[in-house]
Amino acid sequence: MTSVPRLKSKIRVQALLRRVDLAGVFAAVIKRGDPDAGAIAVKVFRDRDHVDLYTEARDADGNHVWIRQFEEPVSEADVEAKIAGETKFDSDLWVIEIEDREGRSFLEDEC
Repeated sequence: MTSVPRLKSKIRVQALLRRVDLAGVFAAVIKRGDPDAGAIAVKVFRDRDHVDLYTEARDADGNHVWIRQFEEPVSEADVEAKIAGETKFDSDLWVIEIEDREGRSFLEDEC
């Protein structure tokens, strides 16, 4: 069995930022993680009371998937608390913030 090479995290972040930019939406890297293998979290900010958080994972078959961390948009404080907890366990985590009133994440496979 051959393994499929993974794209480096830095390249995947750059691709996400480019997709967001092409849509005329603002995005920023809030925290830089490991450029090669750091996990990525995407914070989608509609307003202070409507924020979504997506994190990446692998399914049972090893495929890349995005997981929406909350069923409904939550407050910015709730998302920041979740990110703080994640970074305690994964200091290599990238955090990207997208400011979009429509709540689009611009992820490859929209959650």
